Amino acid sequence: MACLVGIDFGTKRTGLSCTDPNQMIASGLNNLPTSEVIPFLEDYCLKVEVAAFVIGKPIQKDGSPSNVEHQIQDFIKALKIKFPNQIIERYDERFTSKIALQAMLEGGLKKKKRKEKGMIDQVSATLILQSYLDFKTNTL
Repeated sequence: MACLVGIDFGTKRTGLSCTDPNQMIASGLNNLPTSEVIPFLEDYCLKVEVAAFVIGKPIQKDGSPSNVEHQIQDFIKALKIKFPNQIIERYDERFTSKIALQAMLEGGLKKKKRKEKGMIDQVSATLILQSYLDFKTNTL
């Protein structure tokens, strides 16, 4: 079985996560400037078999798309060109940044490390991917 890659897209920085080959557990993979994500994934996919990308879908409280949605759509188009054989899924990412910060607090991460925006992005990507895995497990 191939792994899944979770993506918490940001206009400046993007968090990445991945699953084990059995697609049971999500863990942090990286956080980097958004412009470096596709080259990173190209290299990563040479080393690891990736079945799908799970990209967070930011939705406003009223259910409307987030302001960043058009940029995510551009990113998805570029991803489809580079990775025509991988599935691209979307998954609701509401509140993942807040949950990520809370998890970091509860995990005892030092204040300096918590302030690193990239760390929050990576934890958010992990939460998106794990929530997606849990949803798939509970609905199939």
